[in-house]
Amino acid sequence: MIPRIDAAALLAGDADAMKSAAEGAMGVGFLTVYNTPLSGPYVQAMIDSYRAFFHLPATEKAAYDMAATGSNRGWGGAGSEQVDPDSNPDYKQVFDCGLTLVEDDPIADENLSFYAPNLWPEKPAGFAEALQAYYLQSTEFALDLLCAIATAVGEDGDFFRDKFTRPMALLRGNFYPERPAWATDKDFGIATHTDYGCLTLLATDGSPGLEVRKLGGGWIPLSAPPGEFVINFGEMLEMWTGGKIKATPHRVIGTSAERISVPLFFNPNHDANVAPIGSGETVEAWAHLKKRYDETYVHLQKD
Repeated sequence: MIPRIDAAALLAGDADAMKSAAEGAMGVGFLTVYNTPLSGPYVQAMIDSYRAFFHLPATEKAAYDMAATGSNRGWGGAGSEQVDPDSNPDYKQVFDCGLTLVEDDPIADENLSFYAPNLWPEKPAGFAEALQAYYLQSTEFALDLLCAIATAVGEDGDFFRDKFTRPMALLRGNFYPERPAWATDKDFGIATHTDYGCLTLLATDGSPGLEVRKLGGGWIPLSAPPGEFVINFGEMLEMWTGGKIKATPHRVIGTSAERISVPLFFNPNHDANVAPIGSGETVEAWAHLKKRYDETYVHLQKD
């Protein structure tokens, strides 16, 4: 069972909400939250902005193609990612944006692709402004959630707060078209994978499609309306918490209708040490992400 939790209660330290969060994080690796700071109409408007962009002609979107960059900023067409080397490239479209450093930031000249400049399209009107506002609000909410969930599983939640002052958080719009007639058993909207980073805050348009792998095998369908969020955890947080919090495989096969989802991949500062807490080891967050990005983005894959 995937817990559904009152976010306000969880952030206030309510005992029942904390217990449910711990069960979800340490068990199936997924939970959903409602009563959040991000209202349903607000999230729906943000999803509508993505939908308007994805419905533009391909020739217009191509001007913002991330394949022409060395980073993950801008638009990616169908087949631009391959999360599972045993499956075909994923047939979804994406649009990625992230944190932009101020000019006098001490690491601005280190050529870190995790803080690359965003590529903002001219259409639809207000697209950049809508995403930037949502990015700020969703990262604040994600940090509060992360600290509360870490506390729930027995870690020091406050330990994480100063590790996200310059987060490598990536906001993504996923556009899953109707499942194509030519699709085989190796074709997915996104194939089976685990997320790479810490916490994923996933908004969706409410359409079905996401499936979570059960602990004993099989799949659990999962959806949430705008204003409620699916929460899951990545490989980095599983490592960071010494395996307490689980990164669970999931996938999207695709249906007879299009679907939009908007994950915020909430990741720490590039130089955060994400080795198991107290282990004495060092694993810098950027190194883990770079390895996984290079394996996933087709334009970054090495021969």
